[in-house]
Amino acid sequence: MIRNTKRVSNKLGTHFYDIVDKLILVIVIALVLTFILYPIASVIMESFIIDGKLTLDTYKGLFGDSMKLFYNSIFVATVTTVISTSMSICISLYISFSTTKIKKILLFVLMLTMISPPFVSSLAYITLFGRRGFITHNILGLTANTYGWQGIVAMQSLGFTSLSALILVGIINGIDKNLIKSSFDLGASSSYTARKIVLPIMKSGILVVSLLTFVRSLSDFGTPTIIGGAFNVLATQAYLDIIAYADLNSAAAISVLIFIPAIIAFLFYRSFMAKTSTISANTLSSFSDEEQMIIGGILGKFIKLITYFFLIIMLLQYASIFVSAFTKYRSGSMYFSLDNIKSMSMYSGSSFFRSIVYSLIAGLGGSLLGSLIAYYLEIRDIKIMKSIDFISTIPYIIPGTFFGIGYILAFNDYPIELTGTAIIVIMNVLFKQLPMSTKLNSATLSQLNPQIEEAAKDLGAKHFFVLKDIIMPMSKSAFLVSFINNFTATMTTVGSIIFLIYPGKKLATIEMFDAIQSGNYGIGSAIACTIILITLVLNITFSKFVLEGKNVSRN
Repeated sequence: MIRNTKRVSNKLGTHFYDIVDKLILVIVIALVLTFILYPIASVIMESFIIDGKLTLDTYKGLFGDSMKLFYNSIFVATVTTVISTSMSICISLYISFSTTKIKKILLFVLMLTMISPPFVSSLAYITLFGRRGFITHNILGLTANTYGWQGIVAMQSLGFTSLSALILVGIINGIDKNLIKSSFDLGASSSYTARKIVLPIMKSGILVVSLLTFVRSLSDFGTPTIIGGAFNVLATQAYLDIIAYADLNSAAAISVLIFIPAIIAFLFYRSFMAKTSTISANTLSSFSDEEQMIIGGILGKFIKLITYFFLIIMLLQYASIFVSAFTKYRSGSMYFSLDNIKSMSMYSGSSFFRSIVYSLIAGLGGSLLGSLIAYYLEIRDIKIMKSIDFISTIPYIIPGTFFGIGYILAFNDYPIELTGTAIIVIMNVLFKQLPMSTKLNSATLSQLNPQIEEAAKDLGAKHFFVLKDIIMPMSKSAFLVSFINNFTATMTTVGSIIFLIYPGKKLATIEMFDAIQSGNYGIGSAIACTIILITLVLNITFSKFVLEGKNVSRN
């Protein structure tokens, strides 16, 4: 009788955890479809529907009245892509094939730009080269108008270079070093090797970063809004259509136009990453310090010149922001002051606390959801998860304004009414950063020995306990890295949430944007410095946990 009771209870326990496992899977799928696919579909549908009727009138109007904006956007995006990609190639080659200490400083600057709020470049541009800029007015005595497409291209090119350079550095590190050694053995110079071996291998990666830069330029509304002057582009028009004119149809149509090249870039990116993972897996050899390749000749000097130019501009940019935060002008003279810090409360108030809380929630929630998607994809190999993984990766490449508009359209009415709440902002930033969380966890789980799970099953462990007691502890490092990325991205985001935040519930980045728009550049600089310090401290703190965890696992 007792044995029968135990058997029944064991069966009930087994069924319970099977139900929990299936319930988790259903929740994960439902969340991805609801908060990613549904908003995207809502934007596309809105662009084709006017007064409940299917029509192309919105697009006809765009190609008629807004062709100037279309040409402006393509022109700026093309020039920005050429300049930014060229600088990225030079910087990545210098970092990968250099032994100087400047390389560490350069890497730090690249990472610093990754944790900085948007509009930092625009703010520095105004501070240094505006009508009353430190260089143009104070040093050169000029009062020329520096606003327009030239300023947009310059700031976008500098702002987009860091991510592209870091991607290309990763690609170069994945090159089989035996190819380079063989080139040297055959008597080729370092310059010839870089041109004939390294650059051709980087070709697919260069195409990917070019597409990424092109899409980022098309979707950037902040830089043209701040320093574009009378020069308008599609992204700024989409912003104005919502903020000033409440024309969701036009904003949705513009977002769809920007979405098309974004999807093309996305497909190229997925195809390239699949090839890259195969190449990296086969890359076993590397250079020792004595064998380090140094690019010489004219090519080497050109790469060094471009890299140093970028480094000097970046250092000047951040120096100007920090100086602007702690100085004021009186009778044409600069003097130290804490007035900007004190005045931050006018704009920021509780926004810093709100930003930190939202970032913590998005960081933890996004990391957990990313680890679950990776588990069901890599470990359980459930067929539907390949489609879910594809959908969950889309937010990485689509414009932030597109995603923000999607949330306005999808969640402003029954059955899911979230407009005006903190939840809609948190869910937006959480799912906007989900692709990185999923990829980080997938990369970790794909390297786990499948026999570990099989051994647990042989001992009678159910899927739920395999996930809780084996998978989660072994992917702790990826979870922490994902949390850092999500926290940083949420602290510095603007594009996807600017339409979702109510006036009394603003985040620090929105307050910074408002301060710059109002001409309070010193206060904007103070807010920017505070955001940078918060994200920098968290990145350094949690990076130590990640490194300590890796050291423990090795020992």
